[in-house]
Amino acid sequence: MLNNVDEKREGEVSKKIIMAFLREDGVLIKSNEDLEKLISRGYGSSTEDGLLLKFYEAMYLLSRGLIKVVDEKTGNPISFQDLLERYESIEENAWVKYLIYRDLRSRGYVVREGFGLGADFRLYERGEYSKDSAEYLVYGIYEGMPLSIEGLAQILLRAQNLKKTLILAVISRRGEVVYYSLSRLSFQ
Repeated sequence: MLNNVDEKREGEVSKKIIMAFLREDGVLIKSNEDLEKLISRGYGSSTEDGLLLKFYEAMYLLSRGLIKVVDEKTGNPISFQDLLERYESIEENAWVKYLIYRDLRSRGYVVREGFGLGADFRLYERGEYSKDSAEYLVYGIYEGMPLSIEGLAQILLRAQNLKKTLILAVISRRGEVVYYSLSRLSFQ
């Protein structure tokens, strides 16, 4: 009888769970043989301590059962809800960002932090990460959220100046994400 959850049963592939540590600035995966795999798939930022994940990246990996998060100071396990609450304390639209991130990742895209120009994420086509710069910028909103045309036009102009396509990700009240590609509006 097998007692170790990491062992393989005959004919089954086991999934190794990676230990991660909650910090003030994100979730850290310390040196590990799996770091290169995560880095090549567009997760986190390399630091001298290991791989630092954004909160939404850690939430996604935790929800998929790929990492286990513990508090770096206390060693106590951190649940998905705990991670979300910590993220919400520093990001007003934490849930919106997570839902968009999860949806895009589940569709096979590599999603990275935005440029800070109003865009939430940079989006890479499947297989394009690390080969070229992102072709798309994603701006997320939830249904019913007030949004000024001027503000949206500024974000669109910035994206076009960077030669990027702006994608508006709208989250419905049911949590479904709908994407709209924005282009320049001109009056003649």
